[in-house]
Amino acid sequence: MENNKEQTLEEKVLLIRRVSKKTTGGNYVSFSALVVVGDRKGKVGVGLGRGLEVPPAIQKAINKAKKSLITVSMNKTTIPHVIKLKYKSALLLLKPAPEGTGLKVGSVVRIILDLAGVSDASGKIIGSRNKIANAYAVVEALKKLKKR
Repeated sequence: MENNKEQTLEEKVLLIRRVSKKTTGGNYVSFSALVVVGDRKGKVGVGLGRGLEVPPAIQKAINKAKKSLITVSMNKTTIPHVIKLKYKSALLLLKPAPEGTGLKVGSVVRIILDLAGVSDASGKIIGSRNKIANAYAVVEALKKLKKR
């Protein structure tokens, strides 16, 4: 049963960042990866992993994302109501859209909503270009959605 759940989850890497830290011996280089996992049926999770190389960082991020899966309440193919949320530096506005509209949102929001199974929505991110903050803002907004 556990294996079937994991096989249905899709993974997408949103961001890979090379982080360099100055030390007395020179530079300490590591990588951080932002990954989103979802089943396109209402479950989605976001994880951030760090490692000395890219593949271990991605794997850690996938594991964290699987642990932080949330259930998204939906109304047919869209979100049930308008939500406005401030998370750290990101101000996020998500609105439901009629069927056939598609995802009229930018950046990481489109990928997260797509993997959550939301196919019609419009929205805007104001005040932040940081993909990590924006991804966590979307997850917080999806947690706050109430059923119709």
